[in-house]
Amino acid sequence: MEFAKLDFIVFVGYLVVLATIGIWISVKNRNRNEKEYFLAGKSLPWWAIGGSLIASNISAEQFIGMSGSGYVVGMAIASYELMAALTLIIVAKFFLPIFLKNNIYTMPQFLERRFDKRVKSTMAVFWVLLFVFVNITSVLYLGSLALKTILDIDMVYGVIGLALFAATFSIFGGLKAVVWTDVIQVVVLVFGGLVSSILVLEALGGDFLNGFITLMEKAPEKFDMILDKGHAEYKNLPGISVLVGGLWVANLYYWGTNQYIIQRSLGAKNIREAQKGTIFAAFLKILLPIIVVVPGIAAYVLGADLDLPDEAYPWVLKNYVGTGLKGLAFAALISAIGSSLSSMVNSATTIFTLDIYKPLFKEESSKKLVFIGKAFAGLSLLLGVIVAPMLGGLDQAFQYIQEYTGFISPGVVVVFLFGMFWKRASANGAFWTIVFSIPLSIVIKYVFPDFPFMDRMGVSFLVLTAVLVVISLMENKEGDKKAISISPELFKTSRAFNISTFIIIGILAFLYAIWW
Repeated sequence: MEFAKLDFIVFVGYLVVLATIGIWISVKNRNRNEKEYFLAGKSLPWWAIGGSLIASNISAEQFIGMSGSGYVVGMAIASYELMAALTLIIVAKFFLPIFLKNNIYTMPQFLERRFDKRVKSTMAVFWVLLFVFVNITSVLYLGSLALKTILDIDMVYGVIGLALFAATFSIFGGLKAVVWTDVIQVVVLVFGGLVSSILVLEALGGDFLNGFITLMEKAPEKFDMILDKGHAEYKNLPGISVLVGGLWVANLYYWGTNQYIIQRSLGAKNIREAQKGTIFAAFLKILLPIIVVVPGIAAYVLGADLDLPDEAYPWVLKNYVGTGLKGLAFAALISAIGSSLSSMVNSATTIFTLDIYKPLFKEESSKKLVFIGKAFAGLSLLLGVIVAPMLGGLDQAFQYIQEYTGFISPGVVVVFLFGMFWKRASANGAFWTIVFSIPLSIVIKYVFPDFPFMDRMGVSFLVLTAVLVVISLMENKEGDKKAISISPELFKTSRAFNISTFIIIGILAFLYAIWW
């Protein structure tokens, strides 16, 4: 696709401005201790938290991967976004008060306080490997795929360019630079993403509303939110499980225990700011299917001839977004990629430095810890650049990421839920739950190859719950000595939070009622 001169000015200008801001924040805050570098000095306001949560979450994985799934399966893939809104409410009300009350920096740190070093170290190593070899590499791959499709840039150069762009604010600036650049990026990605959806719908029906109606009329099967067993994509979205089954495991893992997401809230000024920011993010999640799913459905209705479903969003950008706006829409895509990369790198760095390096080498110097964090940030991006081109040929990358993250997420959710809310949960119970998590998922996958991976997560969750409960009951006749003390007062929320909760639940009920 050829970019007009104005498109290049808009696109390159945006990248230069954002990189400059990131570098400026990094230089301004160069004399930091580890609390300032990894948690932004616990100074983040609600709107920065909410914006950064969405900017970190929305990446090529959504723009490219979810649009590709929209092309194949339709609006049903939006369950990941819609149910995430409800999950964010649960996390804000029940998880964040516990984390912030205990002054938690990282998720492995919580596991050590509640259980022991074995549980912490096992999960710390796993999370670092997951961030580097699954999350960072997949985002680099999908981003470079977009660059190749739209600008015909060779994948290797695209991967290197994206890594260098993310490095400008993720390596030297710490969480503060990541979050403040995220605030800018979330505005651009929402506006630029809406532009793409509006323009392709106008091409279908003359205006946004008529275009959406036309979409539903020409492809009614793409608006089935709950798929039946005869659907070709039932294996990825198995019917009612998206409401009451394994999707809850995936969402609670991602929004409630995932370092690169929860780290924004851990850096909040206080619990009220963290909760307001999270509820703000929940409202934005309801908007996102219009941005990341509708273009894929539109590409299907318009008869896009694609080699891979993940080419749907670049195809829309290429054919239906005009001069100037094309540069803005592409800047939105790069915004999503850059913000997610920087968040993943920062969180992998935080866990490696504070949960692996610091206790292993008994390092107490803040200056040395920040230096190690920067070095590991650079290493993680380098490894991502090496591995990303090897992912070529994936069909639906979004589903690939969900499935293989699901090998560990059931065990993590079990350990956190029982660790927070059941006083008899023991360290051995938690440790063996984590140890059995991946082997159990592998066994189910290969013994029952046609079993939907979302249902596999649900079954794994139940089995691993039994493992933790049985071992804990054998060891603890009363509460565990490291059990967390909680009270009903801890979970009280503001009136505004409660009203927002009812509004979000009402919107979700309406959407599932009309597109059941």
